[in-house]
Amino acid sequence: MGAGSLNWLAIVAAALSSFAIGGLWYGPLFGKAWMRASGMTEERAAQGRMGMIFGLSFVLQLVAAVVLAMFIGAEASIGFAVAASSSVGLFWVAPAFGVVYLFEQRSFVHWALNAGYHVVAFTVMGLILGAWH
Repeated sequence: MGAGSLNWLAIVAAALSSFAIGGLWYGPLFGKAWMRASGMTEERAAQGRMGMIFGLSFVLQLVAAVVLAMFIGAEASIGFAVAASSSVGLFWVAPAFGVVYLFEQRSFVHWALNAGYHVVAFTVMGLILGAWH
């Protein structure tokens, strides 16, 4: 699939959706649990260079959305797009995090929170890409 056949508006919307989901996931839904599991503090978070963090995060999400769009294809049905993208989160990203978290001896809760976010984020990105032909 060439870059010309990609739906760039859908890709940008899919990448942006991860920010909306992340804002909810790591905010009111699971923010306190994630901070405890990760060892993050309000003080440490405030010291981060937020412009750089958000900017590079968007670039990385954009890369993920482009590759996901190429993976599911321009003419994929919405059902296939959702199934394929949720599978990416559930069977590629979550296990990859699991390996790293095992060796880093991080908690199951920390893994579940971060892996869960990616399963949901990839599923929504696939929904957007599959619905927006």
